[in-house]
Amino acid sequence: MSAEAQVGLGDKLGRMRRSFRGWRGQRPFWGGLLTLLGGIPIMYFPYANLTLGTMTIRMATTAGAGSLIIGVLLVVLGLTMWFQPHSRVFAGVAAILLALVSLVVSNFGGFVIGFLLALIGGALGVSWAPARPAGEPAKGRETQGSGDPVDDGAPGAPAAAAAGGVSGAQDDLSGTSPTNGTNGRHRAG
Repeated sequence: MSAEAQVGLGDKLGRMRRSFRGWRGQRPFWGGLLTLLGGIPIMYFPYANLTLGTMTIRMATTAGAGSLIIGVLLVVLGLTMWFQPHSRVFAGVAAILLALVSLVVSNFGGFVIGFLLALIGGALGVSWAPARPAGEPAKGRETQGSGDPVDDGAPGAPAAAAAGGVSGAQDDLSGTSPTNGTNGRHRAG
């Protein structure tokens, strides 16, 4: 292989890697992956045979079909988190509930391996939030028509700090000091 071919290949791999990173950042990737991986041991162990010498040990339970259904649903929910990120909360809650049900139905949730993977994956799916666009202001700091931030009562950064980092009456950033009129009362929202 020539040096030019390797440079072109590296550039192509770099573009593919950047593309994958962009795709991965727009969805709960790790939550979906852990949920998907959690479904595999849950649906595998009830149908597995372990052979020790001439002795065959079957892990089959009376709820083998239930284990298969739970495992397949967890795999589907993991894929749903990847390809339908707006359904992440539903998929995450459903994955958590199925993980809890798998403790009873399928060999302690695939010997706790599948249970833990599905539980953590569902929690990551529920907790994931899409990134804000770069130009969007922070929540609670809407701007007026003039572009100045609206005063929502939340403590902001002090206007200017004096020498040594002490700025006087605005040092209390908790929002509950008598100098800003709240006098210990908190505002909801």
